[in-house]
Amino acid sequence: QVHLVESGGGLVQAGGSLRLSCAASGTIFSINVMGWYRQAPGKQRELVATVTSGGSTNCADSVKGRFTISGDTAKNTVYLQMNSLKPEDTAVYYCNARLRTRYNPLFDDYWGQGTQVTVSS
Repeated sequence: QVHLVESGGGLVQAGGSLRLSCAASGTIFSINVMGWYRQAPGKQRELVATVTSGGSTNCADSVKGRFTISGDTAKNTVYLQMNSLKPEDTAVYYCNARLRTRYNPLFDDYWGQGTQVTVSS
């Protein structure tokens, strides 16, 4: 059993900042990648940013220069620092982890329950 627990969402004014956290726990053997995706009403879920176990990061063009992803491999935790937030950043943000459990030799994707981020203009 694997659990991804997110925290840090909320309501903020445009130009403000929020920091999201996601901790993975359970029967984890190894994590390959952790990241954040978001889904706005009426839109498809989209990639925000990812970080590998080796520390390589990738960000969507729409958030480059404003959002920073980081990971703590010892804690199986990923963070998303969001600065200069815009109303178009409003969405439910989902944590994702591609990992292996102790009982499955294959990597698989796991998702958190989502946390709402609302940016007011």
